[in-house]
Amino acid sequence: MATIAVENYLKHVLLLSEGGDDLVSMGELAAALAVVPGTATTMVKALAAEGLVSHRPRYGVRLTAEGRRVALGVLRRHRIIETFLVDVLKMDWTEVHAEAELLEHAISDTVLDRLDALLGHPATDPHGDPIPTRLGKLDSQVYATLATCVVEKPLRIVRVTEQSGEFLQFAKQHGLHPGAKARVSERNLAAGLITLKMDRDRTVTLSLSAAGHILVAPIK
Repeated sequence: MATIAVENYLKHVLLLSEGGDDLVSMGELAAALAVVPGTATTMVKALAAEGLVSHRPRYGVRLTAEGRRVALGVLRRHRIIETFLVDVLKMDWTEVHAEAELLEHAISDTVLDRLDALLGHPATDPHGDPIPTRLGKLDSQVYATLATCVVEKPLRIVRVTEQSGEFLQFAKQHGLHPGAKARVSERNLAAGLITLKMDRDRTVTLSLSAAGHILVAPIK
């Protein structure tokens, strides 16, 4: 059975590659795990020796087939746990990420399957993140963000990718959650700001950086 550290490394390689097969730089991986690059390199070499990653010095790291299987399993546990905490235990969607980070390493596949069935086999978690299937398939649909979408078109928020407590509290305060409707009324590149029109004609202003963490789809 993989250790917590191994699972965390593999999961972050998967997330940083956005579910694909791109090389992840050691700097990116170290920053995501809040460790120094030397520590990350030592762990990656150990993972490579176990056949879980492929490491190219000075270029980066990618998951092997076995490493991807383990990483998808961890991600599936994390996102199903988040959904359970919100839908069943009625916890706030801004609080469950940290809880799921702890529980994802403790829950068995048997309990996970029971939770998945109890929840009706959800496709996404409360933040709109896709949940890997039991067979290891992960939805890779590409969406625009509030920073890149067409101006003055009706939109539906589908995913919030930044999940720090501070950012999620900001999103909650302004109604920027999956399922919410909005349209970008102005994008000021010089100022680095966008203006949103929400329901009941509410106006929300946010930075282009923050807007890049909110994925949207057109309303047809």
